[in-house]
Amino acid sequence: MDDYLQLFVDETSFYNRIVLQNFLPERAWDPLPHFFQTWIRNYIGGTLIYFISGFLWCFYIYYLKPNVYLPKDAIPSTKAMLLQIFVAMKAMPWYSVLPTLSEYMIENGWTRCFSRITDVSWLAYLVYLMVYLVIVEFGIYWMHRELHDIKPLYKYLHATHHIYNKQNTLSPFAGLAFHPLDGILQAVPHVIALFLVPMHFTTHIALLFLEAIWTANIHDCIHGKIWPVMGAGYHTIHHTTYRHNYGHYTIWMDWMFGTLRDPVDDETKKAI
Repeated sequence: MDDYLQLFVDETSFYNRIVLQNFLPERAWDPLPHFFQTWIRNYIGGTLIYFISGFLWCFYIYYLKPNVYLPKDAIPSTKAMLLQIFVAMKAMPWYSVLPTLSEYMIENGWTRCFSRITDVSWLAYLVYLMVYLVIVEFGIYWMHRELHDIKPLYKYLHATHHIYNKQNTLSPFAGLAFHPLDGILQAVPHVIALFLVPMHFTTHIALLFLEAIWTANIHDCIHGKIWPVMGAGYHTIHHTTYRHNYGHYTIWMDWMFGTLRDPVDDETKKAI
């Protein structure tokens, strides 16, 4: 392994030590191969982010601020949220495989990742990041849309997530409540992009894990009205119509491909 690729291994080993030594006895993880240490770290990290973001989000909008953001009849039952947690936790070991494989490919030099921003300059880093995010947005839009349009994929994979189809069945905990393969497929564009555009390694890993927070956000049914963000108002429409708002971070792909439905327009029509 050349010296530059060793930088990636050193960084992932550092993350492994930070997480594993705080949650497991050293004798339980230190003898394991690096790949499995990384998988355990990703599993623990993903689980922590899911529960911390979900509990804080729910506590604030359902208990500290009841009837402020959502009417009482739109708040999901505890039973619905526990079901979402159960589905997400069954999938979490499988979700953790994707970032682990991603890191393995980066460590072996198969991608276009770079270790330090100074290797390319801040300007280049920002340009690459924007291109990366466009690729991810395009990829997730079409992956999500095909999970609806290809009937077997919807029936056997994506339908697991779409049992939550009303405001009072959606919650931040629904954000990762997918069939494992469905959740992985929708995150795969993050990995494909690594082969197409140079990308900062740490930023890539951070964006993968921020997905857990973002998906919690877009399932809380609160329309943030921040243009052009594909917030929860848009995504709630997706869960009720099944044919609109497939996008992830922004409304651009839905606008370009004719599947955008605006929550403000929806409210106006209902009022009329």
